[in-house]
Amino acid sequence: MAAPVILGGIVEQNITETGQILPKSASGELKRPQFGTRFLTDPRQVFQHNAWDNVEWTEEQEAAAKKKVQENSQPLPQAKQEDFDCRANEYWNEFYTIHENRFFKDRHWLFTEFPELAPQCLLNQDSCIGDHRVEDSESHGLEQSQGQSTEVTPLGPVDGDFPGSSAMYRILEVGCGVGNTVFPILKTNNDPGLFVYCCDFSSTAVELVKANSEYDPGRCYAFVHDLGDEGAIYPVPDASLDVIVLVFVLSALHPDKMQASISRLARLLKPGGVLLLRDYGRYDMAQLRFKKGRCLSDNFYVRGDGTQVYFFTQDELHDYFSEAGLKKVQNMVDRRLQVNRGKQLTMYRVWIQCKYRKPHTQPPETQE
Repeated sequence: MAAPVILGGIVEQNITETGQILPKSASGELKRPQFGTRFLTDPRQVFQHNAWDNVEWTEEQEAAAKKKVQENSQPLPQAKQEDFDCRANEYWNEFYTIHENRFFKDRHWLFTEFPELAPQCLLNQDSCIGDHRVEDSESHGLEQSQGQSTEVTPLGPVDGDFPGSSAMYRILEVGCGVGNTVFPILKTNNDPGLFVYCCDFSSTAVELVKANSEYDPGRCYAFVHDLGDEGAIYPVPDASLDVIVLVFVLSALHPDKMQASISRLARLLKPGGVLLLRDYGRYDMAQLRFKKGRCLSDNFYVRGDGTQVYFFTQDELHDYFSEAGLKKVQNMVDRRLQVNRGKQLTMYRVWIQCKYRKPHTQPPETQE
């Protein structure tokens, strides 16, 4: 296969036109297949589809990626780094002021990869079974293991008076943007027992969510929140959430703030609740396209619009979640080859998907 041509692009793309025959659900609706189901076995067929899953990298390809990153990893002066960090809110507000709700597509794929968000998963239905694939080694693609269920058992109302306090199943999305995750959840489920919270660093983004005609204060609560601010207060008490969703948002945080932020979120989960994450992996196309003068620190960069992005390894994320007291259900790499058939170009994406559960409280040991 010819060497890949790396194209620009800084965010995840929704691949919906792959030519696959979509299976039907029990209700007769078409279901999007999980990633990891289309494999490129003949390089000559690479341009037959828009995307290929679980694409193995050659040693030469990985070495070239490492070299590319090292060449462009000279960090900016500390004063410039601090300026970008202090003005992060300004940059994100400007981003949403320019793009409003035209930049991202609704993430309907979340219901396939994260069934905890699907309607049939809610209110303790038996079909809330997660993806069984677990990846323990970054260099070996997607491997499967059996019995990794992510069923969440709602614990019912939590004491106190707060938005959604009477709900039976509560979901929080951190970094909601303009609602591309929140509104698909609300649109596909009308169960009164569900309540969705969503927050973003950008006040402009939150205002766009509230201005959406589908925003219902009786089922959803949008608020401005700085994930990196340890002192910022969430509108819900500890141990009150069934699911927390982080989709391409932790990477926007300064690495020094990541552990404290994850630990704080973990305290919001009920015992048995799950934290779901999908974010950029090391040597993703977006990382390789950064030029000199954009590096803030190791694997942490500033884009041309002033927003920042980090590129993770599985081990880094595992350490963050484990330190927060969460247990691994899934930690996998999605190495995907995206194809521009019109221009005959190939683009290599690397994303990481995680599910970590808050363990149930262990009963006290009996005294003999």
